Amino acid sequence: MMVKQPLLIVAGPTASGKTALAVQLAKAFDAEVISADSMQVYRDISIGTARPTPEEMDGVPHHLVGFLSLSETFSVADFAQLAREKICEIAGRGRLPLVAGGTGLYLSALVDHLDFDSGASDPDLRRRLEEEAACSGAEALLERLRALDPDYAAQLHPHNLKRLIRALELALLTGKTREQREADSRREESPYQPILLGIAFENRQLLYERIDRRVDQMLSNGLVEEARLVLHAGASQTALQAIGYKELFPYLLGKEPLETAAARLKQESRRYAKRQMTWLRRMKGIHWLYRDQLGGEQALFEAARDVAAACLAALEHPGTPS
Repeated sequence: MMVKQPLLIVAGPTASGKTALAVQLAKAFDAEVISADSMQVYRDISIGTARPTPEEMDGVPHHLVGFLSLSETFSVADFAQLAREKICEIAGRGRLPLVAGGTGLYLSALVDHLDFDSGASDPDLRRRLEEEAACSGAEALLERLRALDPDYAAQLHPHNLKRLIRALELALLTGKTREQREADSRREESPYQPILLGIAFENRQLLYERIDRRVDQMLSNGLVEEARLVLHAGASQTALQAIGYKELFPYLLGKEPLETAAARLKQESRRYAKRQMTWLRRMKGIHWLYRDQLGGEQALFEAARDVAAACLAALEHPGTPS
């Protein structure tokens, strides 16, 4: 019987307080944090990605943050490989791996132990799809994907052209939906025993207010200049599509006032949070922690700590209720 590695996971939408909670839990359980955020991997952008500062890390080791240049792409397969390596390293030091982030695809890939080695690829087909997008627009590609994989198409935004083209490429090459491909990729049993903690809000408006305040703070901290760097630094398509930057490009190009761009950034951030929650609610076994019901940060931490402690005890002593 496989002895599985415990894996503490803190998930939730943007601006929900994952970073602070992860640090508190890491101190309580002698853990190291692995970021599951698709944009915090970039070295030169920290404001718009809400990458934790050294002060926020508070001495807790954080992995997979700030190590790529803007010109490099980063995929879910890259994340899965690097995260698994870090989990082994952390466990080898006798510490608990703690994964924190809101990129649902990354979390699913890790928890479900997906195998990405057999991903189909056809450069000629991809080039034709890129040409079709240039001629007919991204919405035309999205309509084609709706006919082949409506569930996945509903989760994609036409502005995320790279992911849209890749999704359509895979659907055409394999004749399968993403859900079917993921089922096929689960070749081996996962070596992890995840303890999933999800931060949520009973009153979604409170989350949206937190998002709006965060955007205002980011703008005060220099987000516009960071967006200018992304726009002019030869950034990869992965970085160019990050929420927090592309919404400011029209302002930087002189096409609209900053107030308009900032309002759109808040709106897109709220929409992103809604998509994050939709994804996370599909994941099995999450222990939901409703922040607005629990009250302050200390109460949230204590609730998360108690759930995690009970789950870890149950793993050490099967039969213990969790």
